[in-house]
Amino acid sequence: MENQEYAGFWIRFGAVLIDLVVMAIVFWVPLTLIYGEEYWVGDQFYHGFWDLMFSYILPFVVTIWFWLRFFGTPGKMALRLKIVDANTGSQLSLGQAIGRYFAYIVAAIPLLLGYIWVGIDKRKQGLHDKLAGTVVIRQLGKEPVKFDQNA
Repeated sequence: MENQEYAGFWIRFGAVLIDLVVMAIVFWVPLTLIYGEEYWVGDQFYHGFWDLMFSYILPFVVTIWFWLRFFGTPGKMALRLKIVDANTGSQLSLGQAIGRYFAYIVAAIPLLLGYIWVGIDKRKQGLHDKLAGTVVIRQLGKEPVKFDQNA
């Protein structure tokens, strides 16, 4: 594919940082407003319905929706990255997206080595990518400059 390359560790890490800012605004601010400071400093693991919704269900649904609709989360979109099927380069299936989401947990277990592997692998696949059959590609093509001829 012309004007594309596999997305490496640092650009993907940057996308994660952008996503964390978005998540803080969309999910963590409401949790703080609902449960107060106790949500963050207390010993309680589960705080109720809204905790379940904003901490687990909505992030799952929204992430899968972004992957299927836009080929990536807001952070990946901002950095011109796309998550695609590793064999065809086409859109993920619903099964791949769900598998990739839960494979993040598996990739984190061995001291985050499943993520660090992105920096070593020739196709820049983390363990979660390998398990789901996905790759993350980077769009290199720049948009040409266009001027209004009528001005």
